[in-house]
Amino acid sequence: MKTTAPSSTAPRLRLSSPPSGLGLFLRYWLPVLLWMLLIFGLSTTAGSPRNTSRIIGPIVRWLVPGISDDAVGKVVLTVRKAAHVSEYAVLALLSWRARRKPVRRDHRPWHWSEAAFALAVAVLFAVTDEWHQTFVPSREGSPRDVLIDAGGATLALLALWRFGRWRKRW
Repeated sequence: MKTTAPSSTAPRLRLSSPPSGLGLFLRYWLPVLLWMLLIFGLSTTAGSPRNTSRIIGPIVRWLVPGISDDAVGKVVLTVRKAAHVSEYAVLALLSWRARRKPVRRDHRPWHWSEAAFALAVAVLFAVTDEWHQTFVPSREGSPRDVLIDAGGATLALLALWRFGRWRKRW
């Protein structure tokens, strides 16, 4: 029986694996750090209620002519708190992805420890972000905002878990 070496032109079946070293950092951790930098930037005067209401207020007045100033203030507050939920939801998902390092056709089971890690990253960053705001004259740190941020991170991770179960990935 004669065996032949595989042809170099024959397609090879290769399972995807996560990159290592710098590639690992760039693919998984750089997005987390860039997102944290964006959140940090929004924690400065640029993201203050006064500055954001200059953008949100006119849009609300354009969409709903004749709206009262009180109602505009409530909409602005709602949009700002929804932004907290959204930005920390994204941070939690990026942190989960960086910890798990998913690859194509990844059918590993769900691990709550990966979700706990991502939640811890988001909550710790929320705490430091609110602390940072205490040093910005136009901002103030709020424990309530940390709870809102943690809620956004938690909702995102629960939605991810539910989506994965629905798609039968774990």
